[in-house]
Amino acid sequence: MGLQDKAYTLRNCKAVLVDSETVKLNVNVVIERGVIRAVGKESEGDEIDCSGLVVLPGLVNAHTHSAMIALRGYSDDKELRQWLSDVWAFERTFPRQLMKLSTEVAVLEMLERGTTAFVDMYFNPEDVREMTEKYGIRAQAGFTFLDSMFDPSEVERLQRGLRGTELFTPIINVHSVYSVSRETLKLAFELSRELNQRLQIHASETRGEVFYTKKNFGLFPVEFLIKEGLPEGSQLVHLGWIASWELDLLKNHHATYCPTSSMKLATAGAFPLYEAIRRGVNVSLGTDGPASNNSLDMFREMKNAVLQQRHNYWDARVTAKDAFRSATTGGYRLLGLKGGKVAQGYVADLVLLDADELYPFSPERLVSHVVYYTTGEAVKKLIVSGKIIEKETIRREKSRLVNEINESLSSLSYK
Repeated sequence: MGLQDKAYTLRNCKAVLVDSETVKLNVNVVIERGVIRAVGKESEGDEIDCSGLVVLPGLVNAHTHSAMIALRGYSDDKELRQWLSDVWAFERTFPRQLMKLSTEVAVLEMLERGTTAFVDMYFNPEDVREMTEKYGIRAQAGFTFLDSMFDPSEVERLQRGLRGTELFTPIINVHSVYSVSRETLKLAFELSRELNQRLQIHASETRGEVFYTKKNFGLFPVEFLIKEGLPEGSQLVHLGWIASWELDLLKNHHATYCPTSSMKLATAGAFPLYEAIRRGVNVSLGTDGPASNNSLDMFREMKNAVLQQRHNYWDARVTAKDAFRSATTGGYRLLGLKGGKVAQGYVADLVLLDADELYPFSPERLVSHVVYYTTGEAVKKLIVSGKIIEKETIRREKSRLVNEINESLSSLSYK
């Protein structure tokens, strides 16, 4: 599973989904030093037969809380406010080793289901960094400002000591406007600018959050964040209750849409995907955590994104292509990488699907199959920065670690 320093070829791929608009049939993909060198008839180095496979860009899970694997199924069927109260009670006594173990299982699960990169918000970014080195996935993470649990000055100190690697990039995490003081928010903003690290924050997730911000600060959440000096290029997550006039304020920022968790937690509202894309906002897609979604499968998330939009708009203006772009090119733009396409010069982050699972096979229906029909179960292999990751290897390791999580949870009072 080491990095591929020499050129090699994915030979005779049944189909390559270059991007949301382009499909190439029976072509080779040449990869060298973590970058796609050619897509066509060229061949160089070792060859891997891909005649039964469909190649597509890697999927980016742009927002999750990976360590919450231990909380999957915990406090289900509750609305956000009660759910958060229960979860925070668990997290105050979350055993450190279990947190790390949960993060590792989440990473394996994401790889198993076609995620080549993810953005994390939790309390153990060093563990995330360790997993990127161990398994080869890309990740961005940071310590989280959350005043009810952590002293902001301690979060700042820890964040200053967090170092990046080839696959790991530190970011600044702020839970939300309602969970930190104004002083903490400004501290996080200043730290983001000083360290040149992107800031991630939940925003406009619920009607209650909008009422809170309007009552206390006289502004809607996005308006308030901008007025307080939100650093350029920040990532705002959820935005189910963003006002129409706030969308224009996001042009120099990133929006991340997490449809499944918003439906499961009954936050109502729906991120205005159509209007955001048409106004030039970069939109990425995330599962949210394995406790609020319960799945980390980005194929399912793409489908749910379209379904929620159509339920909200009462028409089919949002398409499978919109969801696919958000999960690929939108995600890589958020990461600051030239990725999300199977094309020359793009990073070699790829998903290889079993073509027999995409039936009836048709180039014209390929995006539809990927978004509406298939799941992560169709993934056969992944490639991240040129490194080949075998699905069966991931599955075996995950099975062993899941047993450890079960044993750890059996000793806790939280069930």
